[in-house]
Amino acid sequence: MTQKYSLSFENTEIAFRHSSNADLKRAYWLFKIINVNFLVKIGPPITNFAVKIGLPIKGLIKATIFKHFCGGETIRECENTIKTLERGGVGTILDYSIEGEDDEKVFDETCEEIIRTIKRANKDKAIPITVFKATGVGRFGLLEKLDAKVKLSAAEEEEWQKVQSRVIAICDKAHSIGVPVMIDAEETWIQNTIDQLALGMMRKFNKEKAIVYNTYQLYRHDKLASIKSDTKVAIKEEFILGAKLVRGAYMEKERKRAEEMGYLSPIQPTKEASDRDFNLALEYCTDNIAHIAFVAGTHNEDSCRLLTELMEKKNIDHKYPHIYFAQLLGMSDNLSFNLADAGYLVAKYVPYGPIKAVLPYLFRRAQENTAIAGQMSRELSLIVKEKKRRGI
Repeated sequence: MTQKYSLSFENTEIAFRHSSNADLKRAYWLFKIINVNFLVKIGPPITNFAVKIGLPIKGLIKATIFKHFCGGETIRECENTIKTLERGGVGTILDYSIEGEDDEKVFDETCEEIIRTIKRANKDKAIPITVFKATGVGRFGLLEKLDAKVKLSAAEEEEWQKVQSRVIAICDKAHSIGVPVMIDAEETWIQNTIDQLALGMMRKFNKEKAIVYNTYQLYRHDKLASIKSDTKVAIKEEFILGAKLVRGAYMEKERKRAEEMGYLSPIQPTKEASDRDFNLALEYCTDNIAHIAFVAGTHNEDSCRLLTELMEKKNIDHKYPHIYFAQLLGMSDNLSFNLADAGYLVAKYVPYGPIKAVLPYLFRRAQENTAIAGQMSRELSLIVKEKKRRGI
């Protein structure tokens, strides 16, 4: 019998094997709260204000939402999470989640921290992939100017050289150690610059092995075409295309900006269109697996199952290094741990960083989750099922 018939995403014993009864109870109440849209909407401004004026809520945040969705404030604090995931056959993607900064000193420090995550991954199968955001090492406004093809001043040209130097330093370290590094996708009005930067790094570092991965947001109606176009470039120039496939993370912001500025929204007209393109991208990547290494970053059960079926159909080994499944820490454990139990390569994004700096990430997670139809009720139903199985 082939694996596609025996793989189940309903096995909560495997999904929550790593969770103590206390963990399960905390997750239950956390998802119950997140499921209340009103609390999610008023939570960020209240929490930000409380942190700003110094109210003692850091401990509460760290013991609840931070503990569930993040590994810790430092790499060292992530070690327990790394070991817990490893026991379940799931890898860790250390994600230094600092964003929205605007200072050269911070960009240099972030670059150094990302390089530390790569060094930590050296010769450790528990950390198979690393990641960073271009806006972690460069100013958003500068990338925006480059995308809009606005002429830069001499000072801005020098600033851009520093951004490129940081990206090269990160990718060079990843290449020398042999640990893949993904460049996350961001807003469309800076993404072309990031895309060109990522392709340039692939040309340099992906000759023998997929080291650098760019991210393709398939909720954009043009991104399936981008994957195909970039694959042709990779074949012609003889490097391996690294691709992280996701649906996307900026839908409401993208649609609002397009409406306000009077241009065609880059976002798919329907969720069904996004699902279609994501699944077509899975099919295209498996069809071209000799030239593409990809990470399927998805919490969608149908897409995960489709990828396992495509691998079976095309006789691709479960542990073929060009294919990884990925989910976020604290979500969809029924996918991550059951896929790993069935022998597939799986990794979880493990965000970390100072609580105050990571708050935007945490609030975005909560707000995105309520926007995903059925996601919270699905998480809750699985937790309830496991609580009943354990009798707690």
